Amino acid sequence: MPGMIAFGRRWGIASDDLVFSGSFELFVRVLWWIWTLALYTLHKGKFDCSGGRVLHSYLVVLLVLLAFIILSLCAIVYVSAQGTITNPGPRRSIPVLVYVRAMLYVPELIWAILGAIWVSDDSRGCEPAEVGAVIAAVVASWILLLSTGVGVLFVFDPLGSRLPGPPSQEQLGVRDLESSEGSQLLSTARSVAVRVWESRLRLLCCCLPQDESHRAAFSSIAQLVSGFFSDTDLVPSDIAVGLALLHQEQDKKEQCRDPDEVLSHSPSSPIAEDLEAELEKAAHCMQFAIAAYDCYTSNLTCKTQSAEYDIVGGDNMGCHFSSILHSTGLQYRDFIYVSFHNQIYEIPFFVALDHKREAVLVAIRGTLSLRDLLTDLSADCENLPVEGVSGTCYAHKGMSQAAGYIYKKLLNDGILNQAFTIAPEYKLVITGHSLGGGTASLLAILLRSSFPTLQCYAFSPPGGLMSKALAEYSKDFVVSVVLGKDLVPRLSYPNMEDLKRRILKMVSNCNKPKYRILLQGCWYELFGGDPDDFPTEMDRREEELSQPLLGEETLLIRGSSSYQSLASEDSPVHCAHLPLYLPGRILHITEDGPSRRSCFSQVRYRAEWSSETAFRSVLISPRMIADHMPDAVLRSLHSMTQDRPFNLCPSSLSNSHLNVI
Repeated sequence: MPGMIAFGRRWGIASDDLVFSGSFELFVRVLWWIWTLALYTLHKGKFDCSGGRVLHSYLVVLLVLLAFIILSLCAIVYVSAQGTITNPGPRRSIPVLVYVRAMLYVPELIWAILGAIWVSDDSRGCEPAEVGAVIAAVVASWILLLSTGVGVLFVFDPLGSRLPGPPSQEQLGVRDLESSEGSQLLSTARSVAVRVWESRLRLLCCCLPQDESHRAAFSSIAQLVSGFFSDTDLVPSDIAVGLALLHQEQDKKEQCRDPDEVLSHSPSSPIAEDLEAELEKAAHCMQFAIAAYDCYTSNLTCKTQSAEYDIVGGDNMGCHFSSILHSTGLQYRDFIYVSFHNQIYEIPFFVALDHKREAVLVAIRGTLSLRDLLTDLSADCENLPVEGVSGTCYAHKGMSQAAGYIYKKLLNDGILNQAFTIAPEYKLVITGHSLGGGTASLLAILLRSSFPTLQCYAFSPPGGLMSKALAEYSKDFVVSVVLGKDLVPRLSYPNMEDLKRRILKMVSNCNKPKYRILLQGCWYELFGGDPDDFPTEMDRREEELSQPLLGEETLLIRGSSSYQSLASEDSPVHCAHLPLYLPGRILHITEDGPSRRSCFSQVRYRAEWSSETAFRSVLISPRMIADHMPDAVLRSLHSMTQDRPFNLCPSSLSNSHLNVI
């Protein structure tokens, strides 16, 4: 639901977010009250030392003050647990209770100061045990007060005092901005939001140089992030609830899906491709994609590198590459060029001779630094004209510029010429994982005209990478390998808009208090269970409602793209951002068998050719991050190519024009 309004501003928490924080503080306060009472009882009548009367008064007042605080916390926890996310009526007294609780911080602060003064000045002549007990009480008071201050900083919304909306509607979270005045207020709020996010990024990246390229990246990322959240009125816990419910809903649909259901499609690439051979090549190239990470970590211990960290040749590296040589089967002399240079839009890579596959191999490193993360988040579209490609050509800005940087290094510095002078009969192969995979795909497109036989293997590339025309063009020479429910290949602005819309539907149609959903969601993630045990459809019986329900539209700015997309479950998301797609043909690797299994059970994999339509929505799962890790991708490929504990789906063997859903 919308953020709580208190002290004349909107906060980053809702009125039903105080259950867990209030319960924790209540638990601490009760223990503290019991301990203080025991201390007072044990030392009652023994306060005859100098300053003993002050000690007696301190403990008595502390007991009374803690009792009032405990009562206020009980009321806050009880009221905050009432109602549902979209039925805030039973919680309308929360702001008043918060004011009462805030007022109690004043005498608590004063008493903590007085306790500190007594310990430092008036404790002479008293028993060490009594003084130690008071010191512990004073320290506990200050710890709780400082913790409260940190908590306030966490839930403070810098835009809380600037959110537009008629006062009569704020209580329901409705922000009707269809009028010209509302549009002007919205524009002002968005510009402020951009500045706030820019400040956050500068603070987060304070160790990076604040040059023009970094400032441009900060501005681009700030506009992207602030624009994505600007038309919602949700707090972080609402998003957590939506994700928990959406995961259960997706699991429910997956259990009910017919395993034999298929969707026909006609890929432009040859459909008689040998899947097993592609798996062998992918497993081999994945070793080099991981070696690109190893090169950088090896360099971290080297002290003899040049300022630019570029190394030409393989016999004078000065670094300990034993793990890289072991994983790739290369020798020192096989490395043609290794670059450790890392700036925004400029990522490390190496060029080596792969004698086993007779290839000049370019391996590009994935995300491993803060600069790489800025390159990832520079997700605006940038024109990428390619000769011979019909249709609009554009791509992810950060990776497009990274590909352009490596392209210039390879050609202008004569790196590829040197490699092909040594091995003129070899072919060019480009590979990378994550950021490296996306950059490798775009680099392959740029080099395609000069090297018509090149191949590219992109592992876990981002979904929002290139235009439809470039994606179709790359199917002749790019293979994207995606493992399971990996989040990154499903990341694109339309997919995130769709995820936001689905979260809003889940939150607005929920019939349980937020704290129960979060507890049950944690239980489900840790121990599993039946998704049917967690209903998400609201039983809209008016007699049970003390206030009209908040619908999806009340959590959005009217007239926004997300607001307009709520008409139906399948309505398209109208997004101002251009659609971007995965590169090339998509080789999807999934676990065969139940989604939940013992940690010690053997995992079996299956592989199949898929299409971009299978990656048009984000799948919520505990595996969505783990499946992106390079070691997990390599393990799955080795499992299928070496041990063979997997089943090739029938459609991949006999009917390769079918795509198993």
